[in-house]
Amino acid sequence: MNKWNPLVASCLGTFMLLIDVTIVTVALPDIAAATHSSFTTLQWVLDAYALVLGALVLGMGALADNIGHKRVYLSGTALFAAASLACGLADSGGVLVAARAVQGVGGAAMFATTIALLHATYSGRDRGVAFGVWGAVSGASAGIGVVLGGVLTQWAGWRWVFMVNLPVSVCAIALSAVAFGETTRRRVRLDVPGIATFSLTAGALIFGIIRGGEAGWGSAVTVGSLAVAALALAVFAVAESRAAQPMLPLVLLRSPRFVGSLVGALGMNFAAFSGSVLLSIWLQDVLRLSAIGTGCALLPMSVLAFVVAGGLGHRLDGAPPQRTIGLGLVIIGAGAGLLTVIDAGSRWYAAAPGLAVIGVGVGLSAPALASVALGAVPPRLSGVASGAVNTARQLGFALGVAVLGSVFAASAGSSRPATAARFADGLTTAMTVAAAVGIAAGIVGILLFRRSAPTAEQADARISSRLS
Repeated sequence: MNKWNPLVASCLGTFMLLIDVTIVTVALPDIAAATHSSFTTLQWVLDAYALVLGALVLGMGALADNIGHKRVYLSGTALFAAASLACGLADSGGVLVAARAVQGVGGAAMFATTIALLHATYSGRDRGVAFGVWGAVSGASAGIGVVLGGVLTQWAGWRWVFMVNLPVSVCAIALSAVAFGETTRRRVRLDVPGIATFSLTAGALIFGIIRGGEAGWGSAVTVGSLAVAALALAVFAVAESRAAQPMLPLVLLRSPRFVGSLVGALGMNFAAFSGSVLLSIWLQDVLRLSAIGTGCALLPMSVLAFVVAGGLGHRLDGAPPQRTIGLGLVIIGAGAGLLTVIDAGSRWYAAAPGLAVIGVGVGLSAPALASVALGAVPPRLSGVASGAVNTARQLGFALGVAVLGSVFAASAGSSRPATAARFADGLTTAMTVAAAVGIAAGIVGILLFRRSAPTAEQADARISSRLS
């Protein structure tokens, strides 16, 4: 068997589950018209998937440690395919949101295991190459999703942005079944309180932010949701500190490099990808571009991300993370800042420079996120580390969609303003927030990564002593 078949299998599954974060973006106007959905429902079409995906990744990682990473990966892919079929057949916004949530469950099972499978399959230089290629695919997939979504929406209809997952899932399952060997299992008690409280924290926070943009920040539902999120987070921290086998050992948060990786993952998806929702609506509703035209207009980001990650990923393996993740985030923030030049008279090409710069930043930062996080923890906690990074990425996107959508609505005066001037005002404000988040996350990351990194043996000894 070709030694790179496991990498192909992993990249195929990762590409599919990650493009589903953004492939829906270009189809949103058609979905709204066909299902009579509001702007809030459209936000949930995106966030239901990203939120469930992010909230369950850590729990799925623990489950995979118990019953085997390969088994969980294959089961998750099958569930993802079934949910994709349900999405494609949905006849209302509520049904679509529910099916997207189930998609997130399957995606979480896949995402929680793919890095661990690669880590167990490759070593040495091959591992660096594998993570470089995987990072290139994961970094470019979100951008490619909007292009593919445009092609499918215009040529086949919006339902095919989900139906296309069916043949890809079959290929991924068939190849993964023979390419991967089963990893070593270890008996781990599922941290049900941790999973439940973390999911409640994330869900209540996202719901509160979206509700705040719709009904006002002083409304009882908004305030109540945010209060529930804060309380659930406190309970989560207590539960994890007392659990014999916590979903996320809090001692890991004492590692500056591990925390820096989480900040980088969340900041990257927030600043780089969540604004694509508003850009897609601007291109289609304001400029009247076709679905394919919209996808092509958003193409610079995915092209640059793939080229930079693919060309430099393996060469930067082992480079100081402040030069990859930290600098990459600052570049992403700068690219988001360039998108604030869009005004009422702008054409589609006004977004190209900003998207291109964002792509460069994603290409620099994405490949390093997983390897830096895994290098900061003992090998036996690699599943937890990879799950935490992937959780942060998806929560960054879900949080970004909610925050930027709410900021946009507040600045523009409504969720989908009719005039180009009002839309441009809202878009400028939202991109300013995205830029600030990207730059701030980059600075925090640089400060954390600059602290001296312990050797693998020292890190293992420190963490083991604190867990005992």
